[in-house]
Amino acid sequence: MERLIVNDRIRTSRTPARMDLAQSGTGLVLGLFMWVHMFLVASILLGKGSFNFVAKTMELSFLSDTGHGYPSAVFFAVLGVSSLFIIHAALGVRKFPISWKQHTIIRSQMGMMKHSDTNLWYWQVVTGFIMFFLGSVHLFIMLTHPGQIDPYLSADRVFSSTMWPLYLVLLVCVELHGTIGLYRLCMKWGWFGGKDPVKSRKMLKMIKNRATIFFLVIGVLALLVFFIIGWRHSDRAGEPYNPVHTTVTASGLADEAPPAISSDHGEPEANDHTISNKE
Repeated sequence: MERLIVNDRIRTSRTPARMDLAQSGTGLVLGLFMWVHMFLVASILLGKGSFNFVAKTMELSFLSDTGHGYPSAVFFAVLGVSSLFIIHAALGVRKFPISWKQHTIIRSQMGMMKHSDTNLWYWQVVTGFIMFFLGSVHLFIMLTHPGQIDPYLSADRVFSSTMWPLYLVLLVCVELHGTIGLYRLCMKWGWFGGKDPVKSRKMLKMIKNRATIFFLVIGVLALLVFFIIGWRHSDRAGEPYNPVHTTVTASGLADEAPPAISSDHGEPEANDHTISNKE
């Protein structure tokens, strides 16, 4: 009877519900953040200048007189994300199978039920477990090097520092975990339930699948571009990106050239690519 009363008290406690709510809230914020993060990283697909503009904007360069920005802004942003990451992981791990016996039982039940949402939960557990280690490495690098985000330095980490395998595995895990998590949040809390729950479930699952494919494609393409940039920049690894000035060539097309070197009289010397005023 005493044990029944204790168990009854545990069942009527609001703590598990509050922890579920906190887990859902942190997961929602992190999931939406990762989608925004992927769009920002994918700016490299538009060129090195576009990615550099995004990186400098994240450093609040528009508030700086010199235009160099404040790396501390990136540091505090990463610190906030890291805190949410740790809280979400701590809340989520309580639902993980903690022994091989429990894992075997779950796998057996999954094979017997053949329920797609249960399979999604399992993959969310697996990707979450992998993310805990790989994501911690990535966040630590960003915390300790907040001012080293530009097209060349980021590409050097991918290629010269051989971080691309970690980023590739992390990319797959993040996109699977994030889209599955957002889908399961909608189902768990009844968001977008509509009048026909079965139809809503199918619609949400279709959106989840398409979002997963979309973000995986742009993520892999962005990683490939960083790999190529890092490969071409490998002989100058560690050299930061310096935007070049665009001049007009004699053919009338835009051409990128380094800034003209000033002469002894303080006037810029003529550049072979620049149209002369005497023509």
